[in-house]
Amino acid sequence: MHGGSPVRTRPYPDWPFAGSREEELLRQVLSSTQWGGNSPLVGEFERIFAGMHDCAHGVAAANGSVALEMALFAAGIRAEDEVIVPAHSFVATAMAVSRLGAVPVFVDIEYESFNLDPRQIEPAISPRTKAVIPVHFGGAMADMDQIESLASQHKLTVIEDAAHAHGAEWNGRRAGSFGSAAVFSFQNSKVMTAGEGGIVVTNEQEFAARARSFANCGRREGHGWFEHFELASNYRLSGLQAAVLLAQLERLVDQILLRRHNADAFRKALKTPGITFQQAPKKADVHSLYLLVGRIDETVFGASRDEFVQAMRAEGIPCSPFYPHPLYRNPVYENRPFRALDCPVAEVACRDSFWLHLRTLMGSEEDTLDIARAVEKIHEVFKPAAKGVVQ
Repeated sequence: MHGGSPVRTRPYPDWPFAGSREEELLRQVLSSTQWGGNSPLVGEFERIFAGMHDCAHGVAAANGSVALEMALFAAGIRAEDEVIVPAHSFVATAMAVSRLGAVPVFVDIEYESFNLDPRQIEPAISPRTKAVIPVHFGGAMADMDQIESLASQHKLTVIEDAAHAHGAEWNGRRAGSFGSAAVFSFQNSKVMTAGEGGIVVTNEQEFAARARSFANCGRREGHGWFEHFELASNYRLSGLQAAVLLAQLERLVDQILLRRHNADAFRKALKTPGITFQQAPKKADVHSLYLLVGRIDETVFGASRDEFVQAMRAEGIPCSPFYPHPLYRNPVYENRPFRALDCPVAEVACRDSFWLHLRTLMGSEEDTLDIARAVEKIHEVFKPAAKGVVQ
């Protein structure tokens, strides 16, 4: 773009990635008579994944969206209750609240971390507020010290939306082990995936039992197959998905370390003014790096966010604009109840922010450094001093 060859002509590594271990475990399920949610591999995956995230119980689900509904149901969230959520996340964070008849209350995000701003929790609380859902955006954990402290003071249930944060840590403690429960997603793009899938993890036995009943047609442990106690549905994970996830889980830590190494090298190499990347709180000591989230200061960099994204793609770097609007501006909320505080940071993020997917960090260090080279090349074209120069 803008003269010369693009920085990259080779694609970044494919995602998701599968190998012989997935095939081995899939054959194990296929050779059995239990392919569905009662496969022993589902229970094995629940136990190992929960334990890896410092939790005693895991309840697997068909996807992360329904896992959020399971967690909210298990927390006792019902019609007209209010749940505080960040103004920026995938819509499922808020939609799960609405699907139970409750009311999402949207609050602003922090400028540096892109996570829920703890300072906005107290102003959002009303007599109907029952819970708060912090989202660990991009895999950098939200400030769980402040969030748990505020939730305790106001008797709010904390449910972590850890859809991006497999293996992440806050001060040496794994994502998923804060509050009453957490939800992870195994959708196709996530840091570990079975195409679809999700899980609720918790250290509360009764919470896990309620979540499992909601996912298993309202059944309860110790009762018959045709005895149903809740108005629920079938949200079970299949044995085939569990097989893939067990294999994916074996690689998770090494893949996080690879992304961390490459991201560190990229940050060290990047000297271009007018572009910044997500800054996690200091205690967020393990970042899963599901996304490399950044923002453009057009007055310094010279290009708008949309011009930057287009230019990065032309240079062979997969790059996406941030969400087009805060959650409360989604059409789904035109005719559904919600509350929203002023969210100026979230509004700005819609205009100046972007992300790079994890696969840009899954190659060699040199592959990742191509991102910095592309940024510098684009800045040289767009920087204010170059405006008006014929290219």
